[in-house]
Amino acid sequence: MEHYGEQTASGFLHVAPESKEPYAPDVLAKLAEDAAAIVARYPVKRSALLPMLHLVQSVDGYIAGRGVTFCADTLGLSEAEVSGVATFYTQYKRHPNGDYTVGVCTNTLCAIMGGDQIWDTVSEHLDLGHDETTTDGKITLERVECNAACDFAPVVMVNWEFYDNQTPESTVALVDDLRSGAPVKPTRGPNRQCTFKEMSRVLAGFPDGLADEGVGAGPASLIGLEVAHEHDWRAPRPQSAGELMAPEHETVTLKDERTIKTEVAAESLAQARVADTKAGE
Repeated sequence: MEHYGEQTASGFLHVAPESKEPYAPDVLAKLAEDAAAIVARYPVKRSALLPMLHLVQSVDGYIAGRGVTFCADTLGLSEAEVSGVATFYTQYKRHPNGDYTVGVCTNTLCAIMGGDQIWDTVSEHLDLGHDETTTDGKITLERVECNAACDFAPVVMVNWEFYDNQTPESTVALVDDLRSGAPVKPTRGPNRQCTFKEMSRVLAGFPDGLADEGVGAGPASLIGLEVAHEHDWRAPRPQSAGELMAPEHETVTLKDERTIKTEVAAESLAQARVADTKAGE
């Protein structure tokens, strides 16, 4: 797949002029409408930059030059400021991304449970390295440090949806189904797999109505809760503002708390003075 961004040996990314072509009027109008909704959530406009970057990515499939310009103009920032953020976070792509970002976890637990083998097998099957995309534009393959689901290791994510307890064979079948257009359903989460652009729009703060679908927490995540219920373990009662728990587990008032703080401060000051006296002897 032809990239619009060229990564140099020194790590800098040059964006080609093609990615700076203006948006079509209807696309620009919709972007402006959605951007206004995002900006309205924040007391300071520049705070809206992260969801704004997801928004332009939901249109272009990556952070194109025109997307950087749009964010800068909308938020009153320089293009350098926008680019600095866009190149810092790995969820923002500076070259065209596939319809499905397949992230294979190779961090410690997933690796020893088979994550390294999954990576090697899928990488060879697709003939891709890290952050590379298939020629049909369907799959971008990533080596991920952690998918935050160690209780289901080894884990693969597709556009940040979970596919638990994977094997090399199941992951190869997964990417083949994604490329062929066959229905694919995450282990947990919605009942269908969203595309990269669709997920980018969700991350921009526009719900897709799928939040309540599927399994939220699998059995492995609930074992601790079940043990707690079995033994009737409960979390300590949270203290209200101005309360302290005395050694006898009696509640002291705000006035008592201030008195205690004053006494502690006085004792600390006295100890400091003693230390200064001894140092001067």
